[in-house]
Amino acid sequence: MRATKMILATNNGDVGGGEVMLLALAMQARELGVSVSVVGPAAPSTLVEASRAAGHPTVVLPASSRAGYMVALRHWRLTHPDGLLWCNGLVPSAATALMGRRVVHLHQLPRGAQSILAGVARKRAAATLVPSRSLAARLPGSIVLENWVEEVRPARQPHEGAVRLGFLGRPSLEKGVGVLAAALQQLDAQTPGRYRLVLAGEPRFTTDAAQRELEQALAPVNHLMDRPGWMEPAKFFGAVDVMVCPSLVPESFGLVVAEAMSARVPFVISDAGALPEIAGPECPWVVPAGDAEELAKAIRKAVDDGGLVYVTKAYERWLSCFSPMAGGSRLEALLKQWGVIPSPSFSGGNA
Repeated sequence: MRATKMILATNNGDVGGGEVMLLALAMQARELGVSVSVVGPAAPSTLVEASRAAGHPTVVLPASSRAGYMVALRHWRLTHPDGLLWCNGLVPSAATALMGRRVVHLHQLPRGAQSILAGVARKRAAATLVPSRSLAARLPGSIVLENWVEEVRPARQPHEGAVRLGFLGRPSLEKGVGVLAAALQQLDAQTPGRYRLVLAGEPRFTTDAAQRELEQALAPVNHLMDRPGWMEPAKFFGAVDVMVCPSLVPESFGLVVAEAMSARVPFVISDAGALPEIAGPECPWVVPAGDAEELAKAIRKAVDDGGLVYVTKAYERWLSCFSPMAGGSRLEALLKQWGVIPSPSFSGGNA
């Protein structure tokens, strides 16, 4: 397969973890000298606005629903067949099923009916990419292309008093926020007033019922929490002493873990999916998913020992594995393999 340009089709109009990676892919491909454009729906418009702000040629399809976007994308591709179409998620992959000159890039494991749809979507694709070995083991025939993140340089906020624990992402029970609340209760019972939680993020892609259940779980520790909404990583990591990622579901990657590594901030994680894979075998703060007591113990240990030795190792791991330079090298190898880059042109990325 040879192509002279690369078109990245988004999965959602909003920006979640997969869309963050779409923008990172577009940036690195451009650094490699590839002609890049981005395709997305008119509404929600967050992704296409971010693409334009980054300077990428952006195609906005007249659609405001998932079904409408899929129909519009398939029609657009039929009339614009040139270049490698990078389907960043199951939605664009299914919309362009059985078409050639495509890459299927899945950031989550398809389940139930989605797994059948994914099987059709993968036919005639040049490759199916996933972000971790953990996910690749559950999706036979896929190729691992690990995610990467920009270095986070925290804007440190000096403070006195309570140790600030931090959660950044989509607050939900499946992300372990209820378990984190239970662990915080235990910690406060042992040493009243020593800990506070910065619960940062917005409840995207969730239901009203799930949100009510979350609020019930958080109610006992509302007096120990700050809820600033979404925060930029630099501001978030500058405001917390320990980041906690207590997910209950098998995570496909863990962008916030890689960000913590780059920011040199200690973190405690569950053993859900790829989280331990990203943190590396030397991470001392991995706990069984769903175990509030063990989570509380690990948080206390991370706070008490400061994590200075592992934090340095974690930064070095980010640099060699999950930095833009590392990700750019992996992307370059794939694009050479597929003929998108006919000759070496990688200039070192933008790390």
